[in-house]
Amino acid sequence: MSLPPPAPAVPTTRRNLLKLGALGLAGLSAPVAAAASAGGFTHGVASGEPGPTQVLLWTRYVASADTKLAWEVSETSDFAKVAASGDCLASPATDCCAKAWARGLAPGKWYYFRFVAPSGEMSLTGRTRTLPVGKVSRFRLAVFSCSNFGFGWFNAYAHAAESGDFDLALHLGDYFYEYARGTYPTAKQAVAGRTLPLDEAVTLAGYRERFATYRSDPDLQRIHQILPMVVMWDDHETANDTWKDGAENHQPNEGDWAVRKAAAERVYREWMPVSDDYWTAYEIGNLATIFKLETRHVARLQALDLQEAFRSAAPGRIDAALTAFRDGAWRDPARTLLGTEQESWLARGLKASTRANKPWQVLAQQVVMGSLVMTEGVLEGLPAAAPDWLKLRLQSSVAAGRHGIPWSMDMWSGYPAARERVYQSALAANANLLVLAGDSHNAWAFDHQHKGARVGVEMAGHSVTSPGAESTLGWIRPDDLARQSVAANPALQWCDTARRGYLAVELTPTAAHGEWRFVQTVRQRDLALGGAKRMTVLAGQRKFESG
Repeated sequence: MSLPPPAPAVPTTRRNLLKLGALGLAGLSAPVAAAASAGGFTHGVASGEPGPTQVLLWTRYVASADTKLAWEVSETSDFAKVAASGDCLASPATDCCAKAWARGLAPGKWYYFRFVAPSGEMSLTGRTRTLPVGKVSRFRLAVFSCSNFGFGWFNAYAHAAESGDFDLALHLGDYFYEYARGTYPTAKQAVAGRTLPLDEAVTLAGYRERFATYRSDPDLQRIHQILPMVVMWDDHETANDTWKDGAENHQPNEGDWAVRKAAAERVYREWMPVSDDYWTAYEIGNLATIFKLETRHVARLQALDLQEAFRSAAPGRIDAALTAFRDGAWRDPARTLLGTEQESWLARGLKASTRANKPWQVLAQQVVMGSLVMTEGVLEGLPAAAPDWLKLRLQSSVAAGRHGIPWSMDMWSGYPAARERVYQSALAANANLLVLAGDSHNAWAFDHQHKGARVGVEMAGHSVTSPGAESTLGWIRPDDLARQSVAANPALQWCDTARRGYLAVELTPTAAHGEWRFVQTVRQRDLALGGAKRMTVLAGQRKFESG
């Protein structure tokens, strides 16, 4: 079913209107794309950082001077009885973004909210929810990652919004991409009507322009409008393959890295309903603790260069060089993603969650935790005309795989000692670990073990629009790649390397269900799904159910 072009104050589809009416949401008019230069409320509303009695509200009101906005929260869409209210400031100093904490709310309840300008102009009406306390029988998460505006339409957001059965959205990073127009996607790959800013985002103004472009999308506005969202950055909110002191996509002629990173963080906090905390936890009653981690800006060390270890080996000495790499730099216990402070915080939090008898300890974080060695099959049929960088990457990855070295040094697999410390903390806490991840653009399901002991499972989500392995390894059928990958990696229980969409997670006291939902297309606005895969882990089992 295709979506018509957005129109002011008209729900996206008649079917959507009927469903929203049944949910009491018919008063929430659908957002529309708005030029960043327009006056008034230009980019909808959003909410985040939910707690039992509070939530953080967001909007953008464009004016030439500081403007005081009133905000209201109510249990009903007519705002007949206001549960909380106050004022906040939309200022050119913060790119006209305004945020406000709504406090004193009741736990586990849906609320409506809105902003009012001095002229009487009102924002769209948003919907949000506080976190529950006490007994919780069911909690549902819509999990997103890797949404590249130029590669297509955000149908994953649209489908999740229309489904109407989520309590909270999670965005695990790569909310936008920093590249200049024509880079990623190239001009040939770009979808009509999805025009990106001309220049790469490097400065304060550039990151603001990037947010304004992405948040003009009606489906991204919509998911923010109707669900509270817990969000975190990955690398592209600053630059590709970010680590604490640099990034692959930061060059000397782009200025000081610390200045660029500070600008990216500032704009992220202006445009998103987030606090200034780098990491935090969210308690879902007696059901779960969700730990939001930070794996990029604070402590991550630079990723190792597997290709360089392969390329610099003396003739006939590749195996020796890779063995030395594996037993030396790769296994170095000093290598970290989280840093000592965050690792200690997580260890304490896992113990506190299990002492409270919560069946699920959820890690909401950016990068895949499971290990993936490259299969030999990727070299079969490798085109002679393939670029040299791709040939080197595949040849080095396959050779490394023969020595038990995973192909990605940017994921947790490039920091095995740091991953083992997380495993040890989970086992010491007797936790039921459920790892959520994004970043890879593909869908993965892992069982995690440490020295023969089960630690938990991982549900790694596919991308909203960014292309996956099907675009890089086009000579291999996706089904064949998936089959080979599962065969070569014992912890990997299932994968999909070719489709876009989002992950729906349902937590109950007895089981956690993950459903990878695949949209039919991203090249036009379309609500249709092209398939789904559902997997289950029972509480206490720490492994996926077979079949």
